[in-house]
Amino acid sequence: MSGPALSALDLAALLCSRVCHDLISPVGAIVNGLEVLEEEKDESTKEFALELIKKSSRTASAKLQFCRIAFGAAGSAGAQIDTGDAENISRGFIEDEKVKLTWNVPRALLPKNRVKLLLNMLIVSGQAIPRGGLLVVDPIGTGETMSFKITATGPNGRIPQAIPPLLTAEPTAEAIDAHRIQPFYTGLLAKDCGLAVTMGNEGEAIVVIAQ
Repeated sequence: MSGPALSALDLAALLCSRVCHDLISPVGAIVNGLEVLEEEKDESTKEFALELIKKSSRTASAKLQFCRIAFGAAGSAGAQIDTGDAENISRGFIEDEKVKLTWNVPRALLPKNRVKLLLNMLIVSGQAIPRGGLLVVDPIGTGETMSFKITATGPNGRIPQAIPPLLTAEPTAEAIDAHRIQPFYTGLLAKDCGLAVTMGNEGEAIVVIAQ
């Protein structure tokens, strides 16, 4: 049974909650590190706190830059985004000691919602490899109608049960909350681009495709 449509106000509020959720951890670590610097006398502990602040600051900055494009307005109506810039912010957001990114999309200016779709597909794909692994981003087609395929491989890779239905961006019987809004929003972006997003298995890999 279908549930009620998500209002524009609820969509905005849930996306804001999602962004805040992503930023709470690194910002909280910065605050904790500053408190240690103010109160601690031991030099080695203060040095550790300073390194924590530096690392958390870089993480918070990378998340903000990514979320600005993935969820934000990213310029005026009809604006285009450079896929090279999208690659740079994606690497800052995704790559760490556990997850690596192979980016095969050529540098080009694409409509902003198409690039926003790609970034949101990356988030969805990352959820398929909770223990880390490799994300490979490939183009489908060329030019402004280019779409994308992301292949995720890693130990214990799996398709989260809740995600594929949400990618249709159709109202469901289950309430859309801050944890579910991101794949739902991915589906909305795909619809705006005249595409549909699917998530499935391809051998041992998990693929997310917009076409």
